[in-house]
Amino acid sequence: MHNGYFLGVDVGSASVRAGVYCANGRRLAFATAPVSQFRPGGERVEQSSAEIWQQVCKTVKEATALAGIPVSAICSLGFDATCSLVVLDGQGKGLAVSPSGPANQDIIMWMDHRATAEAAQINATKDPALRYVGGEVSVEMELPKLRWLKTHLPQTWQAAHRFFDLADFLVWKATGRDVAGLCTLTCKWNYLAHEQRFSHNLLESIDLTDMLERIPAEILPPGAAVGTLTATAAEELGLTTNVIVASGLIDAHAGGVALVGAQPSGTLAVISGTSNCHMLCSEKEIFTPGVWGPYWSAMLPNYWLTEGGQSAAGALVEWTLQESGASANLFNKAQQRGCHPIQLINEWVAALENNESEPTRNLHVLADHHGNRSPRARPDARGCVYGLTLERGENQLARLYLATLQAIAFGTRHIIETLRENGHTITQLTLCGGATHNPLWLREYADVTSCDIHLMQEEDAVTLGAAISGAVASGAWRNFSSACKAMVEAGEVIRANPQRREFLERKYQVYLTLWDQQQVVNQLM
Repeated sequence: MHNGYFLGVDVGSASVRAGVYCANGRRLAFATAPVSQFRPGGERVEQSSAEIWQQVCKTVKEATALAGIPVSAICSLGFDATCSLVVLDGQGKGLAVSPSGPANQDIIMWMDHRATAEAAQINATKDPALRYVGGEVSVEMELPKLRWLKTHLPQTWQAAHRFFDLADFLVWKATGRDVAGLCTLTCKWNYLAHEQRFSHNLLESIDLTDMLERIPAEILPPGAAVGTLTATAAEELGLTTNVIVASGLIDAHAGGVALVGAQPSGTLAVISGTSNCHMLCSEKEIFTPGVWGPYWSAMLPNYWLTEGGQSAAGALVEWTLQESGASANLFNKAQQRGCHPIQLINEWVAALENNESEPTRNLHVLADHHGNRSPRARPDARGCVYGLTLERGENQLARLYLATLQAIAFGTRHIIETLRENGHTITQLTLCGGATHNPLWLREYADVTSCDIHLMQEEDAVTLGAAISGAVASGAWRNFSSACKAMVEAGEVIRANPQRREFLERKYQVYLTLWDQQQVVNQLM
C-alpha cells in the first residue's frame, strides 16, 4: 500500500471543501468554508475567483493542520469545481461579467441563465457537434455564456486574455500551467474529444472562432499530472512544491469517479447537490436525445460518458422549506432543539404518515422550477404544484416537502427510463451528496425508481474523487480502476419497497401529465 496522503478540493456552488485521505480512502481531516454568490438580477448569478482561491487556501491549510501529518507527506492535490466560467485579463486579474458589476465578480456561475437567447441561436445552427450534447446546447454550458459576453460586454471580450472553466482556473493558480482538462472542455465547451477538435463550422456560425485564442491550447485527460505547485501557491496553500497537481474535474464528475470508477459499465451515479447529475459510462457510443453526451474519456479514460441532470434538486428543497407560511416555525423549532431543519421536517412527515396512507395522494409537484435540463432540455420550463387546499401549518409544509422529494425522484426516474429506451443498460444505482444525509429522500429515490440505492462509506464522494484523481496523477496507482478499488469502500444499501410500487406508478403518470398540461397552458398564454 502507498504510504503517502492525498488532498482533494471541491469547489461547490456555495462552499469549498478540502479533505485529506490516506491510501485506503480513509479521510483524516476535512475543512469547509463558504463562498459568496452575487445576483445582479435577470437570472444572473456570479462569483469571485479571488474569493474562491482565498477560501481554497484557507480550507487546505485547515484540513492539513487537522490531519496531524507532516505537510511533506502529502503527495498530490486534485481539484474539482462547478462548471462556471472564469474571465481574466492579460495579468491574470478578473474582468467584470455584468455591465455594472465590479471586476472581482469575474465568474458566470453554471446556474446563470442569462444566455437563453444565445443558446437558442447556437441550437438553431443544427451543427452535427450538437449531437454530443443530446441535440441541444444548454444555457448552463460555456458557449452560450461566451456568446452573451461578446454581444453584451464587448469591452470585457476585448480585454479578456483567458477564459477558464473554474476547475482549470484552480489548476492554473496552483501550477502556473496554462492547461485545460478534457473533462471540462468536452462536457461544457462542446469540444469533440473523440476527434480531438472543436467544430469550426459551429464556432464560425456563431462568431466565436476567436474564443480559441483565449482558452488553453494544451488539453489533459482526467488523472493526468499537470505539474507541481509553484512556490507562491505552495506558500498560500501551506504545502510543499513537491505536491503533484492533477488535471481539473467538474464537481459532479469527481463524484462519478468515486462512485463508478471500480465498476463503470452499467452503474448509474447520482450526484445530489444544489442540482442533480446522473453519470453513466458505456463502452459504446450511445446517443440519447435531451441528455448530454456521449463524451469520450471525459470522466474515466476509454469510456463514453452520458450525463443527465436536474437543474434544481437541493436548491428546490431549500426553496420549498423557506417559502411556506410555516417556514419560520420550522427553523425556529429546529434551532431551539439544536437539530437540522431536515431532521425536524422528516419527523413532521412521519407523524403525517402515521395518520394518513400516502399523504401526497392528492398533492403533486412538477419539479422544473429552474427549467428541465434532462431529458426535455427545456430551460424555459417551469415548476408547478397541483392539489393545493387551505391547509396551513406543520402538516401543510410536511405534505408539500414530501411531494417535492417525490417530484425530484420522479425526474430521476424519467432520466433513467429515457436512458434505457435509447439502449443504455443500468444494473446498479449509486448516490452521493446532500441527499445521503436525508433518509426520507433516499427512501423516495429507491421507491420511485424501484432501484436499490448503493451508498459508499465516505460521506463526501466528490472530494474523495478529486483526491483519487490526484493519487492517479502522482503514480500511486496506475489507473482509476485500481485507485478506486483501493480507496472506495461500499456503504449502506437502501432497498426499494415493492409495496409502494402501484401507488408511485400512478403518481409518476400524474407527474408526466403535469408536463403535458403545462404545454397546453403555455399555448393559451
